[in-house]
Amino acid sequence: MSENKIIAVVGATGAQGGGLAQAILERPDTGFAVRALTRDASSDKARVLSDGGADVVEADLDDLASLEAAFKGAYGAFCVTNFWEHFSPEKELAQARNLAEAAKAAGLQHVIWSTLEDTRRWVPLDDDRMPTLMEQYKVPHFDAKGEANAYFTERGLPVTFLLTSFYWDNLIHFGSGPTRAPDRMLHLTFPMGDARLPGIAAEDIGRCALGIFDRPADYTGETVGIAGEHLTGDEMAQALSLALDEAVLYDDMSPDTYRGLGFPGAADLGNMFQFKRDFNEYFCAARSVDQSRSLNPKLMDFQQWLDRYADEIPLD
Repeated sequence: MSENKIIAVVGATGAQGGGLAQAILERPDTGFAVRALTRDASSDKARVLSDGGADVVEADLDDLASLEAAFKGAYGAFCVTNFWEHFSPEKELAQARNLAEAAKAAGLQHVIWSTLEDTRRWVPLDDDRMPTLMEQYKVPHFDAKGEANAYFTERGLPVTFLLTSFYWDNLIHFGSGPTRAPDRMLHLTFPMGDARLPGIAAEDIGRCALGIFDRPADYTGETVGIAGEHLTGDEMAQALSLALDEAVLYDDMSPDTYRGLGFPGAADLGNMFQFKRDFNEYFCAARSVDQSRSLNPKLMDFQQWLDRYADEIPLD
């Protein structure tokens, strides 16, 4: 283990980081070892990683010193933040800055920053096609990550920018799955019209990241977008109908209506879906399924994901 290159995996008990940690543990032939960063090394998920061979280290994205200690001696790091823990783009920016500073201090040879587009490049703040949120953002959980890209480039880090897609796992864990209407029919609702939604299994994000770490000469300094498949709402509903053995209807909804649903983050997500819809050609082209499969030969499409996980989608 000591001869392997250490990858410090931020958020190792979460979706993206957990997928990468597991991918490395499953493939000892890659020459990498996992240093799993988590706020609580005693958690059940952390213990599973430790039992699987990971070096579990406590670190906090709000504590620069803890990140510097956790990155010390590592070859590379997978850096990710979680906007949905706090709903604060300013906090996300501060955490990204800490990650970049810690990576620089540690002299890392390869960093993957899990980012998203700064949508203000396409829809400026004074553009009334979608509302401005928090006075400074169009899609806060996208924009802050995109803005934070500069923290990594300004420090001259050997970085790969990883553009992720809609997690199909959100159908299970994030409340994005089919909902049952008063007529007892299941409805899948996205404000996407007939545009295509790039999606991916969360575990495949980690496998793709491992493929990037395995080919640093190809991907350092590059932006890499990943997806398992690009599907319309109708296509997703049809696949869900077969997997659940129950009809699922796709309901298109206007972004304005979606923004008004009232749940935490509804306005942010309404703007996000509108961005994906209105700039669909760009958004899909930036997330190549073929390139994703070259990084991760085990890449799942939506049907394969449903074959494994449809039973976990809550329906009532």
